[in-house]
Amino acid sequence: MSKFLEYLKTNTFRKNLIIAIASIAGFLLIIFFSLRFYTRHGEGVPVPKLKGLSVEEAVELLESQGFRYQIDSVYQVDRAPGLVIEQDPDANTNVKMNRTIYLTIITRNAPDVGFPDIFEMTFLEARAVLSNYGIKIGDTTYTSDIVRDRVLEATYKGRQIKKGDQIPKGTVVALLLGDGKGASEVDLPNVVGLSLPEAIFSLKGSSLEAGSVFYEGTVTDSTTARVIKQYPAVSDTLSKVPIGTHVDLILSNGPPAP
Repeated sequence: MSKFLEYLKTNTFRKNLIIAIASIAGFLLIIFFSLRFYTRHGEGVPVPKLKGLSVEEAVELLESQGFRYQIDSVYQVDRAPGLVIEQDPDANTNVKMNRTIYLTIITRNAPDVGFPDIFEMTFLEARAVLSNYGIKIGDTTYTSDIVRDRVLEATYKGRQIKKGDQIPKGTVVALLLGDGKGASEVDLPNVVGLSLPEAIFSLKGSSLEAGSVFYEGTVTDSTTARVIKQYPAVSDTLSKVPIGTHVDLILSNGPPAP
């Protein structure tokens, strides 16, 4: 132990210690400057502004400046397909050459969605539901119906759409709505061959009224008499009449008139 302490006091130890410290410091300096040179510390090029450009313009600009790129896509209603909406890193950020720039663009192909069940809803209810599905409303037309603004039918490119049909998101559909006035005309039922109570019931079910009632020939039992004629009668040229129309009936115990 005493010899080791005496060695620490010698000039040889001091020289070796200085050489060792200098070697370590030199080694660290070499590593520091080598890394600085390798990474080009403080050097870089600014990222160009790509947001708002088309994907073709953005790619051409990146390639001309030596950048690599990676593209992701999303769908947004009312945004132009192929438009760059996000970039990473942001514009004017200094980065190394060959850095990968990440772009988010609007996809050119809209995803399909199942058409929701909006039938029998009011127009306001249907509009809210369709908006949640990314579907737009175009033309609206009205037809006779007892409920105002009730959705009766939806069409896309002239084709009727049913619940669950797959259509592109962002599609514009046309809606057929009720006018709240009800039908102005109804089908004229054929009551020939029915008894009087049956004929009256059938007419009332069609929102029509029994008019004058006549009997033809000898009627021995009015309860068994049947309608043999009606006016107006159902024909090829007459199948609908206004609501409330009175239909005259002729009954007989005989066979219906041809």
